[in-house]
Amino acid sequence: MPTPPTEQAAPSAVPHRPTPGGPVAPSVGDDGALTAFVVLLLVALTALLGLVVDGGTALTAHQSAEVEAEQAARAGAGAISVDALRSGSVQLDPGSAVTAAEQFAAAAGHPATATVSGGVVTVRVRYDVPTAVLGIIGIRTISVAAVASAVDLHGVTAGAP
Repeated sequence: MPTPPTEQAAPSAVPHRPTPGGPVAPSVGDDGALTAFVVLLLVALTALLGLVVDGGTALTAHQSAEVEAEQAARAGAGAISVDALRSGSVQLDPGSAVTAAEQFAAAAGHPATATVSGGVVTVRVRYDVPTAVLGIIGIRTISVAAVASAVDLHGVTAGAP
């Protein structure tokens, strides 16, 4: 009779391989999916931050452009014709009105174009505002524009007691 072995054989140094129908090894491409998701999330958050910061700057600049256009139009509307005034009528001097409006806008810091039609001075202000955050994704400036009109009123127009 053969004698039974008294010691068990040492485990094999070869790693265990899954058998067909057994556990499946993880796929190789799963690690990159999380990285791609994080990168896309960071880009989206940066764009959102840019919209908040640079959008606020653009809104403030738009309000400033509106105020500048309104004030420039008022400055132009105050340019009455001296010759017409001497003859007893109040009329707008179109050349002086355009010059006064454009000079006011230039002094305020932004270029403007002014026109006069039927005694109404219209001023258009347009300029670009540099971005702080959106430059990261390629948007370097945001355009700001405003239009305002004014007319010179003289004498009592309504509501006089």
